[in-house]
Amino acid sequence: MVITHSHRRWAVLPVFVVAVALVAVVGSLASINAGQEYLALERPAWAPPQWLFGPAWTVLYVLIAIAGWLAWSARGWTPAMTVYAVQLVLNAAWTPLFFGAGRYGLAFAEIVLLWITIGVTLALFWRIRRAAALLLVPYLLWVTYAGALNLAIWQLN
Repeated sequence: MVITHSHRRWAVLPVFVVAVALVAVVGSLASINAGQEYLALERPAWAPPQWLFGPAWTVLYVLIAIAGWLAWSARGWTPAMTVYAVQLVLNAAWTPLFFGAGRYGLAFAEIVLLWITIGVTLALFWRIRRAAALLLVPYLLWVTYAGALNLAIWQLN
């Protein structure tokens, strides 16, 4: 059987899914008691209900994986993919800082770095494959909201 570029391209999609799933697993391991912790925190009136985080992140992680795969399949490993990888690491680091360590200020600084890195990734993906960039827009919006929530919780607690 001859492996064509198209077959190879599709064969790499699970790699992106697994990479993003590992980010999600790191977050879930660091936030085993997150539901109880979140409810115990002083939160602003505009804070979302606890149940919303799981479904929101599930959708976002799927979009993040597809976006990375689309950008990679368009050009292979580029500097944009390195920035993409950095934002995955930053994504994985936030939950242990916020919920695991209770370091709300440090978590806020980290989420600002994450937000910047997502923005850079989006801009770089725009030049490579616009669909990949557009798939990151909900992620950037959610992290904007999460950053504001992080800041509010830090100030209130």
